[in-house]
Amino acid sequence: MKSGQGAKTAGPAAAPLTTDDGAPVVVRRSARRTRTVAAFWENGSAVVAIPARFTAAQEAEWVHRMVAKLQRQGERRAAAGRRRPATDAALAAHAAHLSAQYLGGRAVPTSVRWVSNQNSRWGSATPSEGTIRLSDKLRPMPQWVIDYVLLHELAHLLVAAHNAAFWKLLEAYPETQRAKAFLEGVSYATGRGMADPDAD
Repeated sequence: MKSGQGAKTAGPAAAPLTTDDGAPVVVRRSARRTRTVAAFWENGSAVVAIPARFTAAQEAEWVHRMVAKLQRQGERRAAAGRRRPATDAALAAHAAHLSAQYLGGRAVPTSVRWVSNQNSRWGSATPSEGTIRLSDKLRPMPQWVIDYVLLHELAHLLVAAHNAAFWKLLEAYPETQRAKAFLEGVSYATGRGMADPDAD
């Protein structure tokens, strides 16, 4: 974070706060906010919301901490975007990597591809043929969600039913419950016209 006065915001001589890549930093004090601190992007600015009672030193500490957190999140999203498998070949290679990492390499699909004709399911697998298909609607979603769906279908190549043995296979993936909740939320919202599943 750049500033001519470190993280200080008080005083007429204080230089405007910016992130490392030059985005403005806006500090918002709220009397209703008593203990929590939040940070988010708004119209190209990094906004840090803090309790009104914070001292200048507390403000400086939390602004620095939260802006750094925002930037780390941005870097992770950018890295995930670069890793996102865009082609069927890349998706198949990624499936092999996930199988090796979480399923001991036991799930070996014959083909893995993106499809545009799956409107009611995020993915599907045909164990007898060893094929896996992922819905195009997953493309704009976070990589950890795509990885969950891909692992879900890989696991079906080993266990066809949604039984205890099947879910045991997915315990190794740390984002299983989070991804399931994410997809349930998307399905709920889109089913009621509250969200566009194709929107990034």
